[in-house]
Amino acid sequence: MTPEEFRKRGHEIIDWLADYHAKISDYPVQPATQPGDVKAMLPVSPPVDAEGFDEIIADLDSVVLPNISHWQHPRFFGYFPSNSLGSGILGDLVCSGLGVLGLSWQSSPAVTEIEEVTVDWFRQMVGLSSAWFGVINDTASTSTLVALLCAREKSTGFSLVRQGLQAELKPLTIYTSASAHSSVEKAALLAGFGRENVRMVDIDGNFAMRPEALEDAIIADIHAGLKPCAIVAAVGGTATVSIDPVSEIAAIARKHGLWLHIDAAMAGNAMILPELRWMWEGIEEGADSVVINAHKWLGVPFDCSLYFVRDEPHLLRVMSADPSFLQSQADEKVRNLRNTGIPLGRRFRALKLWFAIREQGVSGLQARLRRDISLAQDLRSKVEATPGWEVVAPVVLQTVCIVNRPKSVPSHRLDDFTRAWAHSVNASGQAYVTPAIAAGHWMVRVSIGTICTEASDIEAVWRTIQEVATALVPEFS
Repeated sequence: MTPEEFRKRGHEIIDWLADYHAKISDYPVQPATQPGDVKAMLPVSPPVDAEGFDEIIADLDSVVLPNISHWQHPRFFGYFPSNSLGSGILGDLVCSGLGVLGLSWQSSPAVTEIEEVTVDWFRQMVGLSSAWFGVINDTASTSTLVALLCAREKSTGFSLVRQGLQAELKPLTIYTSASAHSSVEKAALLAGFGRENVRMVDIDGNFAMRPEALEDAIIADIHAGLKPCAIVAAVGGTATVSIDPVSEIAAIARKHGLWLHIDAAMAGNAMILPELRWMWEGIEEGADSVVINAHKWLGVPFDCSLYFVRDEPHLLRVMSADPSFLQSQADEKVRNLRNTGIPLGRRFRALKLWFAIREQGVSGLQARLRRDISLAQDLRSKVEATPGWEVVAPVVLQTVCIVNRPKSVPSHRLDDFTRAWAHSVNASGQAYVTPAIAAGHWMVRVSIGTICTEASDIEAVWRTIQEVATALVPEFS
């Protein structure tokens, strides 16, 4: 493809994307696609000869659009928001177009220095002190894995340079709760701790970790001859957006010398609102690391996970790789970001964050988050005012967890009823929600945060939910 052909096709793709966003509300939020439908539309073997680009673009309309869930749809209320601001999309395009790799500072100086500056902007935006150093990873799963690797090496005095965990006399233990994201357990397994050494600490009525239960678990493990290593606390638990008491947990971590990692993947974005920073009060006094996904809710296109640590030298010692072919005379004067995480190279991810912050401004980002919080409170009020419906968890941010308990549906069938009406809402194409388990029973999460969601969309999803649930009551009575 020549530069002129690239220019022509690039304009066509931008126009196509602009049209898509302009008419996105016309699509069903979830497609009616069945397993295997998309593969059946594609040839089994790759094309021997080049195809025309017109055919490729045409397949976007015939193959792709009819068979995706539209995450940017104003009535997409599933999972957590994963927004794509226009400015962020363009930043991602520039990243791919430049095609540079951040293997070292010298390999592309701007990759390193724009990331350093932009991540520090974000640190200031969420109110973290200058004691924190941050880098960009792909997802919170990777950031949490890095945190637990750092915790492991702190607890073992850098066992990685000796015989690793295999030589440790006391098994290391990790503490989290049922409200934490599944990536915490996965990271613990990948870091070599073993499932039997991961403790799920009891939670309270608000789905937050109970500090007294945490300390009891730590003391019990010490008495059993084990070695407590790290705590992962949630600020914005996955199912219910629960808020663990960071200050109390931090005091326990300090008392026992444990690494404290804060998983604030979604809710951390809300810390750009000063009035909500109570949610992680105590983070400065006792936390060692924190993850915030700018690709959740803030508006930066996936993937852009910000990982902050208080002890940069420790991170560098655990993660450094210094092959001869990447060494340069500048190394003594610069930071090589390959030494801060798992991959050797990195994309120019900072561009999409840089673009988004500059195009929106902090005030613009704050206004949208406050809008979503207000919409969530409006939905909460509607649910609570409707007989037979309940809000099952505190609405602290933009997610409302609801359940319908019709008198005619017996209690032993409520879970099946809940999952059935959630499935029907999604199958209708009118909205997308996600069921999840809280306190041992199924409920449905309505997670607000798409860029173009308005009050009318909240009205629409609430109307759809009630209509679908009412229609299913006779089947479960």
